[in-house]
Order: sequence, then C-alpha cells, then structure tokens
Amino acid sequence: MAIGSAWAFISTGAHAAPNGDLLLNRVGPVTSELYVSNADGTNEHKLLPTEGFDYHASFSKDGQWIVFTSERDGLGQSNIYRVKADGTGLQRLTDHIAIDDAAVFSPSDPNTIAFVSSRRGAAEFGTTNVWTLNIATGALMNVTGSIRFDPEKPHGFFRPSWSPDGKWLALPSDIGSDWRGHNLPVGWERTQESSIYLIRPDGSGWKKIASNPGYDDGSPSWSPDGKHVVFYETPVESTWGAHRPEGINSVSTQIMSVDVGSLAKNALTSTPGFKVFPQYVNATDVAYHVKGGETEGIYTTAGVFHSTSNTGIRSPHYSADGTKMVYEKVTFRPARANGAALFSFDPAWDYKYVDVFPQLSADRKKLVYTEKALNSSIAIVNPDFSGYTRIYDASTSGLDAAMVKKGLAGAFQPTWSPNREWVAFGLGDWFFTRGAGPGRIARIKADGSMNGHPEILTDGSINAGFPSYSPDGKKIVYRVWSPKVQGLRILDLDMRTTTVLTTDADNLPGWSPDGTKIVFTRKQINPGDPNKFNYDVFTISPDGTGLARLTADGSNQGHAVWTWDGRIAYSSGTYGFRDELALYDNSFQPDGQNWVMNADGSDQHPITDTLWEEAMPMYIPKP
Repeated sequence: MAIGSAWAFISTGAHAAPNGDLLLNRVGPVTSELYVSNADGTNEHKLLPTEGFDYHASFSKDGQWIVFTSERDGLGQSNIYRVKADGTGLQRLTDHIAIDDAAVFSPSDPNTIAFVSSRRGAAEFGTTNVWTLNIATGALMNVTGSIRFDPEKPHGFFRPSWSPDGKWLALPSDIGSDWRGHNLPVGWERTQESSIYLIRPDGSGWKKIASNPGYDDGSPSWSPDGKHVVFYETPVESTWGAHRPEGINSVSTQIMSVDVGSLAKNALTSTPGFKVFPQYVNATDVAYHVKGGETEGIYTTAGVFHSTSNTGIRSPHYSADGTKMVYEKVTFRPARANGAALFSFDPAWDYKYVDVFPQLSADRKKLVYTEKALNSSIAIVNPDFSGYTRIYDASTSGLDAAMVKKGLAGAFQPTWSPNREWVAFGLGDWFFTRGAGPGRIARIKADGSMNGHPEILTDGSINAGFPSYSPDGKKIVYRVWSPKVQGLRILDLDMRTTTVLTTDADNLPGWSPDGTKIVFTRKQINPGDPNKFNYDVFTISPDGTGLARLTADGSNQGHAVWTWDGRIAYSSGTYGFRDELALYDNSFQPDGQNWVMNADGSDQHPITDTLWEEAMPMYIPKP
C-alpha cells in the first residue's frame, strides 16, 4: 500500500489525448478576476485586460508590481505571475505541475518572493511548503522543507508574510494537529487547527508565536514597526461553517495581535462576522474583510466600513501605504458546462469537468450522472455530452426544496444495469442530514417509458442509498444508515430479498466490472475516542469474504469507483489542505484530490493537484 509519486508530466489538455477522457468534479469558483481600487473601494478597475482565472494577489513594497496566482495555463494548474500595477508587463514566474500560490514580495529585495508550493523535485507534488524564489536568478529555496512532521497528521504550511526588514516570515501551519471532523461525532469533512509561526528565509529559527488549543489561527501580517503580527482566530469547529453557505452567519473570528518579543496576545475586535486577511494600513489601524454573511464588507479597527455584499470580493491585500487594494472577484454560478476542458495532469488523458456521480454504461455508449449543479436530478448523455436527456426530475420527489438546493437531498449515485435498460439511484436526504428524512433505492427505465415515475425498491424504513448494479444485472448493492443500524446490503432483484453484507459504518459501494469485488468506504473509529475517526477504502467479495483495507494513513479517503481496467479511482486527503480551510467558500472537502490505485491497494498515486476540492474521477477510454 505504498504511496507513489505523481506523474512527472505537464499538459494543458488542449490536445487529443491518446487514451481518452478523464471526467472529474471540482468544487470551487467558476470565474475569478483581479481588480484594483482605492482603499475605500472607489476607482475600481480590472487589473488585466486579458482573460484568466486569477486570484490571491499582493503588491510589492513600492506599489509598482503585483504578484498573483493564475490558472491561465489550464484550469486547475496554478502558477505565479507578476504584472505592473497598471496591468502591463505580465510575466510568468513559476512553471511547475504542482500548486504554486499565495506569493508575496520581500520588502527588502524586490526580486525575491515567498510563496506556497506543493512541489517535490522537478515535476512531482505532495504536501504544501513555503518556498522563496529569486526572480532574477531563478534560485529556489524550500524554507519549511526541513521541519520534521508526523506523516499521519496534518502538516501543511500556508500564506507567508514578510517582516518589514525581510529577515523573517510569519506563516500559519496545521503541523502536529489532529484530523478532526465537524459536529462530532457526525460530520466527516475535516476542520482545521493552525498556529502562527516564524521562520527565517534560510529555514532557520522556526518557532511558534501564537497558538490557542481548539482554535484556528490564520493569515498573519506584520505591523510596520515589525513588533507585532496580526491574524484571525476562530474555534476549530467554525472552520466548517466558514466555507458552508448555511453556516457562515453563525460563525465568527476575532482579529488578534501578538507581540513578537514577549508573545503577549490581545484581541483587536470583539464583533460578529467572519473576519479574514487583517493588514495594517498605517502605524495603528488594521483593515480586515468580513467574508460572506450578512455583515460582509471591508472594515478597519478605526471604524471605517464599506460593504462588499454580493460583489464576490475575496482575499483583499493593501499596498504598503494603505491607499490601494487588490483582490479577486469570484462567481460560483452558473456551474461549469459538462465537458469543459481542465488542466490534464496526465497527458495520456484529456481532463474534463462533469457533475457528480458519473457512471459509464457497460457498452461505453452512455453516461449517467446526478445534476447536482441544477436540482440533483438524473440525466443521461452520450460520452461526448451530446444527446442530453433528463430521465428523472428530483423536483417531483416531494423532498425539501431547500435541502435539494444545498446539495443535501436529491437523486444521487445513479448506476446502469448492464443492458442499459435501467438506471438505479438513491432518492432522499443524504450526508449529515440523512437522519432528517428517508432515503430509498429507486430505478427507472432509461428510455423514458416510465414518464418520470420510478419503481421504488426499498420501503423507506431505513435510509438506503448509493446503489451499484452487479455486472449480471441481477443484484444491487447499497448502503443503509440509522443511528443504530448501518452497513451494506445486497438486493436480489428477482427474489426481492435482501442480504446483509456488512454491519459497519460503510458507504458508497461499487461492484467491480468482473463481479468479484465490491469497493466501499468505511468509517474507522478510534476505540478510545468516538470523536476521532477517518474514512478508508475497502474491498470485499459479494459473499462477505475477503475483506481488505486498502488505505490507512489517517486522512479521509472516499468516493472510490472502479476504472474500466479494474483499478480503483478515489478522492484522497492524504496530502492535506492546500490553503487555510476557513478561506474557502461553498465547499465540503477541499483537502480532497483524485488518486488511483491497483485493486489490491498498491501503486497509490495522485492524478490531480489543485487548490480546489476534487472528486468523482471516471475514465472514458477511446473505443
């Protein structure tokens, strides 16, 4: 079960790949454009005349340059660029298959930047570190690369900030914290607990300057005199609500300041709102952004405010004199079109976007998926995304429309019968709201002859969902859940009898193409503490023998599916977060990236490396 390296290839996906298409789902902004304005929001204008997916910008000390992250080389492929503050002189600074992000200029050397990168060597990737780059010479330095860590715990390094004299970097890190869910012991999506550290650009002097057990500290920034570092602080649990639209109004941060010499800490704010990106705009005043929610806007500790509600503004950074801001504006709707080209981390495959739970028919002629971007209905298309037909409309289900809109209810995980006559799916309430409503296994004929009225296969006495057809079409495996009863069940479609396959907290089963194994995800609970758990990928024979655990590194693994050639593709949190979790929006598991392994768990390796939540990989090989 050794974890291998990423492919050492670079591709934009603009060519016809020799093997076919790799479909995947991505949760993140659909557009992102950089803007510059005065500090009060006036005189706003686009920074760049050319289109690009750009974000996380900051000024040089003299205000002449702006450095930023861009995916203009292919969606998902993040590199560092710089441009003059008037939008001219665009220059790429990094060119690596890994994530390069969150760059900041040294105040003492305009040719040096610090940035976050997941790079390993010349063409591989792993966990994030803080690096420096000399723009003039190309010299690179992995600043945090020598810090020891426990590989079974989080160990990412994020968002560096230079001291005014250029001799230190402040940065947040979740190193040494535990993998922790939310709404314990229910929610599996990870929260984050980070502390603030200092390190010299040469990698020496590593020390913690601010930490609060049970809290998350992030986005540090220095005072002009170099004596204090400001940052936001929030309870660990709030890092879940911070990136959920239904939770953002119920969570808050406070802006904190720590004396670098004495380590004395004090709060600069005490108001509601999720405050991020604190930065001194003069010797005494700190500006910050309330991200989302009813009080969204730009604030200062001196009482200045202007609203940014419904603007999409994120990650504002100020010029050194406090007179200018640079920021991105993002949108999340409408979703990307199915089939939209993405950066191909493996040039043998063209990476393309797809909505959730895609499955290819056995004859490879039709694709079925859940339309979560619309209203979680079931649709079928040709593999090239032509010939769209909605075969089941979730708006007719009687489910709570609000829950459907949030992506927490609907028709999920459609699965083809081998002759392509039927599509089975789960219909109900899912995820951490599954106790609020029923879940049933249903099936409907793909030719539309049932007029949108599916056959219900389970009685609703227990939440049943996430089905998968056997290759002979005679059985369906699915998961059941209640507070006391869980596990996988097999329904015999001829006899209409149900067999218990497992009784643990198992989910997302999938029958192998040859019918000999079922892959699924299992909740692994610490025997001494039910609040400590993770999810791993297992396989089992349909007769209940041959149980095998395939992943075991302490992070979450899930959404495992079989590839056309008998391997397993899945979403993995092995390499941890790529950014501060609290800064994301409208996401669930932004630590997830797509991986592939052999059926016995060998040769585990990632096939994406982006800042965004990646899942639902599905290969469509060429005929």
